[in-house]
Amino acid sequence: MFNVNKIRKDFPILDRRINGKPIIYFDNSCMSLKPIQVIDKMNEYYREYTACGGRSQHKFGNKTTDEFEKSRDIIKKFLNAKRSSEIIFTRNTTEGINFIGNRFKFNKGDKVLATDKEHNSNLLIWQNLSKKGIIKHEIVNSNDDNTFNLDEYNKKIKGTRLVSMVHTSNLDGYTIPAKEIIKIAHENDALVLLDCAQSLPHKLVDIKNLDVDFIAASGHKMLGPTGTGILYGKEDLLENMEPFNVGGETVIDSTYTNYTFEKLPHRFEAGLQDYAGMIGLGEAVRYLMNIDFEKYEYELNKKLTEFLEKHNSIKIIGPKDPKLRGPIVNFIIDKISAHDVVTILDESSNIMIRSGAHCVHSWFNKHKLQGSSRISLYFYNTIEEVDTFIESFDKVIKIFK
Repeated sequence: MFNVNKIRKDFPILDRRINGKPIIYFDNSCMSLKPIQVIDKMNEYYREYTACGGRSQHKFGNKTTDEFEKSRDIIKKFLNAKRSSEIIFTRNTTEGINFIGNRFKFNKGDKVLATDKEHNSNLLIWQNLSKKGIIKHEIVNSNDDNTFNLDEYNKKIKGTRLVSMVHTSNLDGYTIPAKEIIKIAHENDALVLLDCAQSLPHKLVDIKNLDVDFIAASGHKMLGPTGTGILYGKEDLLENMEPFNVGGETVIDSTYTNYTFEKLPHRFEAGLQDYAGMIGLGEAVRYLMNIDFEKYEYELNKKLTEFLEKHNSIKIIGPKDPKLRGPIVNFIIDKISAHDVVTILDESSNIMIRSGAHCVHSWFNKHKLQGSSRISLYFYNTIEEVDTFIESFDKVIKIFK
């Protein structure tokens, strides 16, 4: 049974008080907090067996390699992937998407299809390749309520080589119908890359069930350390791709004139790895696998949504029904700066939310908007924290009346 009070004991940062008040952390889409289990697992590496993995054949080196590969196995199980060799460690979602963009074998003029709500990490790489004349980059515009437009997708999928789309949007928490999108793509000889930075921390992403070709995700959004990430790719596709970075650990052997690449996945993991980070990421995934919190996060979202909808001057971005949004409530207030709202909540009540364009500048420019205030929740947040936000927010609104 889900017990938020018990879970919160695993997050020591939640015990902090600033100016005598507790902190309320509602910026989880940007960065999640870290449980003590992850912190301890990373410290275990530094305290007990610091060494190079994969190369040093002694007790510390072997222990490092073993723990590093255990993390890969845990992530393989978490994703329901076929093989651990299909899991590549990266620094973040951005690096994973850039790897595919730079090593996917495009033919001149191939089309890449994306949504109109892409994070810059899944937008700029395709714009860059388009400007170089390597690909054509096209956008599937959302419906008026920001849900996915399947009709437009069906029209634009013809002639597409790669569909690269955000799975769950960091703008509004909406999750695209990925399984249907992937099925249609495969029927039209296109492959699919999903940006799972916001979906993987909050919901089951079953690789086998979706039949997705690639996914990229970030460890720091799913209880893991900063500078850690996951790139999944089907084995046959990865085998036909060359490394983006080359050097130590990517080859079995080399001469002055040639080299022999390592097997998957190590040929794609150049240089000394963040062993502590990846071992910590494995522990974070293990933690996530042991709790079921989707229903709880929905209840938090529902309460916030119902409160904000009572204000005529507030517009929630995306579908109004919280069932159609992950634990993100992003909103705009008439004639009030989003930055002012965030600053006052932080300084007066230690309530931490985010303002701005959330790295989705293209969407805000399209709609001629300056920015918004975004609340993003996680399972360690509480109803009481939502109540405190509601009370504090009402005071903020009165300041500007």
